[in-house]
Amino acid sequence: MFERHIADWDSAYANGANIAGSDRWPAAWAEPAQAFRNALSVEGRARLDIAYGDGPRNRFDLFLPKAAPKGLVVFIHGGYWLESDKSTWSHLANGAVGNGFAVAMPSYTQCPDIRIAGIVSEIGTAIGKAAAMVGGPLMLTGHSAGGHLASRMVTTSTPLTADVARRIRHVVSISGLHDLRPLMRTGMNKALAIDEEEALTESPALLRPMDGARITCWAGGGERAEFLRQNALLANIWTGLGATTSTVVEPDRHHYDIVDGLADPAHPLTRALISE
Repeated sequence: MFERHIADWDSAYANGANIAGSDRWPAAWAEPAQAFRNALSVEGRARLDIAYGDGPRNRFDLFLPKAAPKGLVVFIHGGYWLESDKSTWSHLANGAVGNGFAVAMPSYTQCPDIRIAGIVSEIGTAIGKAAAMVGGPLMLTGHSAGGHLASRMVTTSTPLTADVARRIRHVVSISGLHDLRPLMRTGMNKALAIDEEEALTESPALLRPMDGARITCWAGGGERAEFLRQNALLANIWTGLGATTSTVVEPDRHHYDIVDGLADPAHPLTRALISE
């Protein structure tokens, strides 16, 4: 018999306090991200700060391979819908770019200046703009809150147009937050302002996947138990709703270094993302 009860929801979703050496981040991402942008800019393969809306954060960067793109990958950053931006993650495009794909990385308005439903709408607009610039199959991925946003795009209430949605070949949600209801119990919710209605309409695990949806839920073996539960949850539920699903728990990875595989063209995370 296994019994579990969560009394401290803030601790359950706290990453930095539970990862040794967590003070390395975000510098551990920001420096290689800047170097990657610089290198591709010199080669004329970086288009930065492309506007997709009127807000100051409604911008995305587009990184291009050396030859005509085989398709488009969109990476959506995390930060609990409260922090970070596209500039911290640029180097993670290297894996897909190295395999011949273009990669778009959007920023978005953050809570409390917007509700999560509004962020979902913004990301849908960003994906639509990027998809109009690069043809071929479309792969979506995101980390943590970005995993929520990526998986939300392949629900039946997606903000994407039908033409763009049909192009989606695969979604990889990395340490994704798929059920928003537990976050209502955290101190973060003072800024997030998630209520029951929004949790029901914006949680991928509580929504139906669109026809033909294919999703991989990927997390690190060293994640907090809630992230492992959320990772398994979506794949479990969507399997029963007709989606093609898989779950991966990568050993010896925690919530911060779980994304590193995207920077490597040969890493299993990159290979899974672009697989046919």
